[in-house]
Amino acid sequence: MKIAVIGQSLFGQEVYKELKKAGHEIVGIFTIPDKDGKEDALGECSPRDGTPVFKYPRWRVKGKAIPEVVGEYSSLGAELNVLPFCSQFIPMEVIDFPKHGSIIYHPSLLPRHRGASAINWTLIHGDKKGGFSIFWADDGLDTGPILMQRECEVFPDDTINTLYKRFLFPEGIKAMVESVDLIAAEKAPRIKQPEDGATYEGIQKKENAKINWDQPAEAIHNWIRGNDKVPGAWSEVNGHKLTFFGSTLLDSGPPQGQTLDIPGAHKPAVVGKNGLVLFGNDGKMLLVKNLQFEDGKMIPASKYFSSAESSSLEFTEEEKKVKEEIRAVWKGILSNVAEIVETTDFFKSGAASMDVVRLVEEIRLKCGLQLQNEDVYMATTFEDFMQKIVRKLRGEDEEEELAIDYIEMNINNLTIRMPHQAFINGEFVDAEGGNWYNAINPTDGSVICKVSLAQVSDVDKAVAAAKEAFEAGEWGRMNPRDRGRLIYRLADLMEEHQEELATIEAIDSGAVYTLALKTHVGMSIQTFRYFAGWCDKIQGCTIPINQARPNHNLTFTRREPIGVCGIVIPWNYPLMMLAWKTAACLAAGNTVVLKPAQVTPLTALKFAELTVKAGFPKGVVNILPGAGSLIGQRISEHPEVRKLGFTGSTPVGKQIMKSCAVSNVKKVSLELGGKSPLLIFSDCDVDKAVRMGMGAVFFNKGENCIAAGRLFVEESIHDQFLHKVVEEVKKMKIGDPLDRSTDHGPQNHKAHLDKLIEYCATGVKEGARLVYGGKQVPRPGFFFEPTVFTDVQDDMFIAREESFGPIMIISKFADRDLDGVLKRANNTEFGLASGVFTRDLSKALYVSEKLQAGTVFINTYNKTDVAAPFGGFKQSGFGKDLGQEALNEYLRTKTVTIEY
Repeated sequence: MKIAVIGQSLFGQEVYKELKKAGHEIVGIFTIPDKDGKEDALGECSPRDGTPVFKYPRWRVKGKAIPEVVGEYSSLGAELNVLPFCSQFIPMEVIDFPKHGSIIYHPSLLPRHRGASAINWTLIHGDKKGGFSIFWADDGLDTGPILMQRECEVFPDDTINTLYKRFLFPEGIKAMVESVDLIAAEKAPRIKQPEDGATYEGIQKKENAKINWDQPAEAIHNWIRGNDKVPGAWSEVNGHKLTFFGSTLLDSGPPQGQTLDIPGAHKPAVVGKNGLVLFGNDGKMLLVKNLQFEDGKMIPASKYFSSAESSSLEFTEEEKKVKEEIRAVWKGILSNVAEIVETTDFFKSGAASMDVVRLVEEIRLKCGLQLQNEDVYMATTFEDFMQKIVRKLRGEDEEEELAIDYIEMNINNLTIRMPHQAFINGEFVDAEGGNWYNAINPTDGSVICKVSLAQVSDVDKAVAAAKEAFEAGEWGRMNPRDRGRLIYRLADLMEEHQEELATIEAIDSGAVYTLALKTHVGMSIQTFRYFAGWCDKIQGCTIPINQARPNHNLTFTRREPIGVCGIVIPWNYPLMMLAWKTAACLAAGNTVVLKPAQVTPLTALKFAELTVKAGFPKGVVNILPGAGSLIGQRISEHPEVRKLGFTGSTPVGKQIMKSCAVSNVKKVSLELGGKSPLLIFSDCDVDKAVRMGMGAVFFNKGENCIAAGRLFVEESIHDQFLHKVVEEVKKMKIGDPLDRSTDHGPQNHKAHLDKLIEYCATGVKEGARLVYGGKQVPRPGFFFEPTVFTDVQDDMFIAREESFGPIMIISKFADRDLDGVLKRANNTEFGLASGVFTRDLSKALYVSEKLQAGTVFINTYNKTDVAAPFGGFKQSGFGKDLGQEALNEYLRTKTVTIEY
């Protein structure tokens, strides 16, 4: 079919390209004349493929068609006119000329919002549904018969830009081509537009865009977003006309900042660190991100009262060279401008959105400076743009440096710098009421520093910050790939600070430094890198369902973040437990309120500092040191927390699960206690079983959730195994965890040491044979001897309960009694991990199948990996850390069904 394309813009260009791909013959392109020497995007198609292009300034004069224009158009013999985006008045002599007539794209669900600013009015009226119409042109104002319509949901914070990019642009192009195909097949409908529900709104102009403050916040929000970016909603402020851009609705606590009186407003606005908070007459709030003055200068709303950029910089000779390089970049883009001078305005000179992308990219390549598109919109003249560039190159344009009250220590041949306040909404702050507690070094019992003791009100502040970051902040709108880049950057920073983190871990938790370097910190880095790679691979699926004939259905799922997630972690691996949960949580797109164990908060607070350095937006990560009974409890019962991840004891896990159910039925994952069985058969490699068995018990001083809580050793090798174990235990060096030759550091804290002493006393009292250890080491600090018990019977306390310390519990089992020992191994309410040593592969696989545990190790132990899911059965909890399955804990699945 021969088609004339009449219109303009990138939309028109894409429709033209797709029509060509579909095999249609384009006999001519009709677009607007060049503006300031710059050709419209549709006109750019002509030189590439030789299609004739015509640029009429007008098609008619005084309401009558220009004969020369109509004659030139008619000579092409078009069978259909396609008007994908047309701002000119096309006379009916042209509209009716083709045998198939003319079709037009209109960005509304006609008959609603007939007129020129349909997208604006869709938002201004707060419509819940938007979309577009393709209709047959007539001599009315968008009143011709409908050929096709497509609709979409309009989200509360949609802007003209998001609605256009998400739906109106891509789906509109497809629909235009589909409509042409229907016409070619003579199947195109002509559905008369009803008058019922019709609205006629003219083009929205600046003089009509003044804000009426005497209405609800949602109506003000709709007015601002409906006029963003053209013509721009405005109001008189301090005697000047101020235009508002980037509105979102707010549902958080009272804003903090400096008040700004706006004539007619229900109450004074508040200039805060996130922008300008405005109030409707219903008392509800909205947030505006950017402001524009009458001279065209745009600033972040948060900097309304700031004078930091009021004075012009004097450039150095080097900066003057950079200026000339950038002047050449502008000249390359604005080829229609004879000379780039200080007052040249990027957009008034004809630049469009694609030119913004090109400018940002060229600046990145030439200066190594990563701008945001918004930076260009906020500095539109060459002079202002250069001021912004030089400020950024000097570092003056960056946000204020994070204020941190560090505790500094010279230790381990390093100077370590530790934050020790609570971390809320991107800032280190004292806890409510100024409460503090002592962080203790388990190596000698000394005080490392005082740490903020968070209160319930701090939880509420942190949750509000996390909620705002998720719902209204940059994080919630961030491209998944960009989110992944931030997490990769965080992992890189953790690696840069690996020695410092490992040192803090050693003095705060008692972890042996070499183990902290490799596992506590090293695996944490691996975890963040692993989940960073998942950010842009979280996807749903399409599902075939029964068709509702004669219609068809498309059903698909979306994997979405949950929102604010609470995370409560234990003291045995302070940083690694943080990483295991937080990395998956952030990769899924959630925000976090995390409570580290009260006795080991310092690496979590250092981690918070690194998130700021990595560029995480405020409120995404919040860290609250404090008591589990207070802070953990409040997080678990908070109504705005939608998911809770917990690692700790089974009794506490049960209480948390109850609180989560009663509060708001929040999603929960629990990794709880263990009493992991390790089965050692006589046909194993005994030396390897001894070496691995000791690691299974004594790794990280036994403070290990998957530690082998009970070893079942086949009777024929029991004595040999026991002898070798005792010989090896005697060689273990107990001492300062920062000493590189130390095997065994102090227990985490005094209460835990006392528990281990009592645990061993109970074992002896019940008749178990204490072969080695069982006592506190006579030196400063919380050191406990590696301990070995044997002849442990199944009904004894130490056979049933977890020690969470360096205590090996050995029980014999009769030779070849495979099913008997399996029954004994499974006779526990725990099911976190397990292990088996044997050279018989069939036996190993049989045992792995029968053991009731989330992880089974065969001829190895403690071999966890970031890609392998980890979690327990029975009262060891449910849900998974690590691996792809961990993402499921922090995502929700939405099913969408479309009928067509």
